[in-house]
Amino acid sequence: MTGLYTDEVLDTLRVGAAGLLGTWGLSPDARVTLLNISENATFLAREAGADPTSDDTIVLRVYRPGYHTRQEIESELDWITDLRAHHVVDTPEPLAVAGGGHIATFALNGDHRAVAAFAFMSGAEPSPDTDLTGNFHTLGAISARLHAHARAWTRPQGFRRKTWTWDTTVGPTPHWGDWRAAMGLEPAGAAVLARACRVLRARLEAHGTGPDRFGLIHADLRLANLLVEGDRLGVIDFDDCGFGWFGYDFAAAVSFLEHEPYIPDLQDAWVAGYRTVAPLRAEEEAMLPTFVMLRRVLLTAWLASHAETPTAQELGAPYTDGTVDLAERFLGTS
Repeated sequence: MTGLYTDEVLDTLRVGAAGLLGTWGLSPDARVTLLNISENATFLAREAGADPTSDDTIVLRVYRPGYHTRQEIESELDWITDLRAHHVVDTPEPLAVAGGGHIATFALNGDHRAVAAFAFMSGAEPSPDTDLTGNFHTLGAISARLHAHARAWTRPQGFRRKTWTWDTTVGPTPHWGDWRAAMGLEPAGAAVLARACRVLRARLEAHGTGPDRFGLIHADLRLANLLVEGDRLGVIDFDDCGFGWFGYDFAAAVSFLEHEPYIPDLQDAWVAGYRTVAPLRAEEEAMLPTFVMLRRVLLTAWLASHAETPTAQELGAPYTDGTVDLAERFLGTS
């Protein structure tokens, strides 16, 4: 990812995205500003003097190259569209382009960068410094509705999303890079993580991938992808959605909080909320800490392979050290 999101590149992406504003009905004079850098670069586009909640404010996502194919991106947006149509979750509308589909492109260095636009959703990210149990009870119910929809939905022909298995998370063919390249990882810590991964693999293989526990999931329900406004808990950013264990959605929700002592309380709240909508068997509940450990190792690899992102620069090697500590505790309870 080196050089992918330098200041110069980000400005080039901003200009390229701004050149597409007419695709979604905005004028060329609308202001385009950077919102976030993660897998992709996300920009806010707003007409001068526009009300932030009006149709004159949209969010543009410029997809990074080499991660999702155009078919995978359209599949993500197809799922969101159907979720909205059936009132499964509050999430921003993907905005269509003329001629069908949701993707526009601009040329950059002989390649084409894919861009999608979403209606703006107001709200604030839940703060980890507040009591999150109420939000997690709501999120558990939302997760259950998402999973129920995924089980029942007849996906469009050609639907394609990545699969999050042992092999593609922390195994031999990871989507987000090798955890062994983690920032500041020492040989002793690598040995601890290797032992933890062997336990993870055994547990995941025993748990299996039957349709009752493995299917289409959001896969990134962390606090940064939630927007609270009044009694509404909105969900954004389905960019990582794909086929994985349903229980992994809880693990993703506690991303970057895994070390906090209140995680068991959040788990209890999420499970209770889930069961207001759908059953969750005891063996599936018992697997949630395993998914939390899996997610933590996966994020440790992500930080190394996305070193230019603000998240990686903020957390750095101390996050790796924390992963080793959590792995030791995980092994101690295994």
